[in-house]
Amino acid sequence: MKIRFFSFLILFLVWVVLSGLFDPFHLLLGLFSSIFISLISADLLFAQTSKRFSSRIREGMQVPGYMVWLFYQVVLANIHILRLALSPKGFASIEPRIIRHKVAFRTDFAKYALANSITLTPGTVTVRIDGDHLLIHAISRKTAAGVGGEMEKRVSNVFERDNW
Repeated sequence: MKIRFFSFLILFLVWVVLSGLFDPFHLLLGLFSSIFISLISADLLFAQTSKRFSSRIREGMQVPGYMVWLFYQVVLANIHILRLALSPKGFASIEPRIIRHKVAFRTDFAKYALANSITLTPGTVTVRIDGDHLLIHAISRKTAAGVGGEMEKRVSNVFERDNW
């Protein structure tokens, strides 16, 4: 119960700060949204109860850097997809495929973060998480070859490192 309340409190505070709206309608909307999200996601966020608070703070501090890197990767992938769609040579290289990618993450949250990062990147969609494998749809050989690699290392550095 403490975990759910803590996640609710954080979500509601973020809502208030980011919305900047303090009228009753928006405060109630933020309240209900925060309650709903904390009820369905607290177990995912705090599944590893053995982690120290300092590790969670470190993770939280590394997430913005990862988000900036991910945004850059999304821009690069958009350019690649644009080339595939607009050039005859690129259009000819569209070869959709489903690949099965093994990950060595210990936590479900790291798998979830990688799967969402892959899906956010144009040209790839995570279809399913099956144990230690991700089932991924890729639009071309280049996008299929880029699955895992640097993105997997960065997710591991943020969410899988042991306590410092």
